[in-house]
Amino acid sequence: MQEEFNALQATGTWSLVPSSPSHNLVGCKWVFRIKKKSDGSIDRYKARLVAKGYHQQAGLDYSETFSPVAKPVTIRILLTLAASHNWFLNQLDVSNAFLHGFLTEDVFMEQPPGFVAPDNSSYVCKLHKSLYGLKQAPRAWYDQLYTSLLSLGFQASQSDTSLFILKVPHLVLILVYVDDIIITGPSSAACQTIISKLGTQFPIKDLGPLHYFLGLEVHQTDHGIFLSQQKYALELLSRAKMEGAKPCVTPVGSLKLDHTGPLLQNPVEYRSLAGALQYLTWTRPDISFAVNQVCQFMHTPRESHMQAVKRILRYLKGTITDGMWFKKGHLDLVSYSDADWAGCHFDRRSTSGYCVFFGPNLISWSAKKQPTVARSSTEAEYRSLAITAAELTWICKVLLILAYI
Repeated sequence: MQEEFNALQATGTWSLVPSSPSHNLVGCKWVFRIKKKSDGSIDRYKARLVAKGYHQQAGLDYSETFSPVAKPVTIRILLTLAASHNWFLNQLDVSNAFLHGFLTEDVFMEQPPGFVAPDNSSYVCKLHKSLYGLKQAPRAWYDQLYTSLLSLGFQASQSDTSLFILKVPHLVLILVYVDDIIITGPSSAACQTIISKLGTQFPIKDLGPLHYFLGLEVHQTDHGIFLSQQKYALELLSRAKMEGAKPCVTPVGSLKLDHTGPLLQNPVEYRSLAGALQYLTWTRPDISFAVNQVCQFMHTPRESHMQAVKRILRYLKGTITDGMWFKKGHLDLVSYSDADWAGCHFDRRSTSGYCVFFGPNLISWSAKKQPTVARSSTEAEYRSLAITAAELTWICKVLLILAYI
């Protein structure tokens, strides 16, 4: 706690000012967390001062809060390029990222518990920089990083504003997901130069070759890059108390789900597991359709729906080490599209599905029910093609700025 408080003081996060009845005073608290490594072992114990952002008032002490994050498809595109051309691929981390954003609004906060100034106990903190918990903290950090990268000569992609490109003198790509950063490019020297320059502006930690990113386990080999979520899947099985479940060979059974049958007594567990499975589809396209099915019954889940969720978990138990390979190959862009006509037997809507390959690597896929009823199988197929074409158009725009099409 003392170390965190000293860091906040050193960076000039706030200054003490007299309290006023006109101030909307925001509370704060200490949050303690155990940071773990990718193998589950303890890395360090961390104390963090967090503002109670729910005390803030819109238009008074915050306005814009949205902060863009990298799309999964963009991450897979970069991994494909890195694997195909043996690019430098490292991961960076910014220590206390949200503390580097500057606030444009007047935000007043209580003094931290346990660290009240004895001579000015009635004073409050006027924040100059953002804190974790503030509604505008993610946006303030992104604005600060955006400005810094532009000053280094980068430009942001219009298709994915979390992707930054430097083309002169060497191609360097930076992908941002809040405070986790991927840097890649054909020249390791150019990438190291950028890392050094960023280190003069922020406390950057070079974590070495990409190995653990957003809960995704990354293994780089001579054959390519392997992406999996084995640790996350094991935690999910443990949460559902299904570590010893009998595996099954398919994620979907023969019985179609509907709104019949007894309601679940406790739907919270169902919603929690179904939501957690959605994140697992980042590296497991084989369960996308099954997860899409169970997520359609979040409002009033029934016992048959819970059985469907457990079947997906049993399937995961037998395929726990599965993941995605990103291998070398000729980088053609190929897509496939399909649709079932009136596949949902209680609302008669069709389900669209597509997958997009960049070379030999799968980079995008979807299984989603169409918003309206199709009057024919041809109409259902055309709607699915339209969705696929829109995804391809977006991917082409990302590749165009990288000069790969």
